[in-house]
Amino acid sequence: MARPTSTARRELGVELRRLRGGRRAAAVAAALGWSESKLSRIETAHTAISEEDLERLLAAYGVGAEERDRLHDLGRRGRARAWWTPYRSSVPDPYDEFVALEAEATFISEWESQVVPGLLQTDEYARAVIEAGADVGDPAVAQRRLALRMARQAVLTREPPPYLLMVLDEAVLYREVGGVEVLRRQVAKLAEDSRRPGVELRILPFSAGAHAGQGESFLVLEFPAGTRNPIVHCEGLMGGLFRVTEVEVEIYRDALADLRERSLPAEDSRTVIAEREEALRSATAW
Repeated sequence: MARPTSTARRELGVELRRLRGGRRAAAVAAALGWSESKLSRIETAHTAISEEDLERLLAAYGVGAEERDRLHDLGRRGRARAWWTPYRSSVPDPYDEFVALEAEATFISEWESQVVPGLLQTDEYARAVIEAGADVGDPAVAQRRLALRMARQAVLTREPPPYLLMVLDEAVLYREVGGVEVLRRQVAKLAEDSRRPGVELRILPFSAGAHAGQGESFLVLEFPAGTRNPIVHCEGLMGGLFRVTEVEVEIYRDALADLRERSLPAEDSRTVIAEREEALRSATAW
């Protein structure tokens, strides 16, 4: 079953605008007995389109059966209530878009230099990260964001799950987010996650020196063949930023390849994580 996403409605709008081609919007709308503003709202994703209206529009454009099925699927997903809808009021629009894309991705590769990636965070570690955010002042907002972050992790248990490649700076294992005990439990979770099928967790050691990811943390989302092009997401103080052009995506992919090359192999990374957990365990035993 296709998953509902906030992007499906926009994708459908783009497709419908493409299919209209050189036809005047007013003429198409008049032929269907619609107002021009109704067609415009559908094409710009400001409103969903019903199954019946979509079928009439596709018939007017002479769309073939196979493409009709694909577009009707987009239409159903665009009308569906996404699972993260209850949390939308607590996050900016770009983050809402990111959650939608993450839910569709089949390959997620991420470089993180500051904190453990959200998909691998414990709830107490995630709370400490969220509460330190520059735009979080209301405890209720922080709680909703925490609930959303934990709910996002369900993507790892879907069938089939996405493949995860996570490259973490060694500093992430030492930054005491939430305190030493919180960090210890987080590192213990990383040790467990590093053994999950479909998860490749690598540590970039301090000894790696200068590298291609010094400027920012980022992730690359890739999708089923024939659906959409890869997208890069970068997180900043003012929210997330998407990089979507072919040139931009290739630059980030090259940077990630450099980081992966410089990082420790997965097995050696597991050893480093285990040793760090043991050191933290000893430190909290006193």
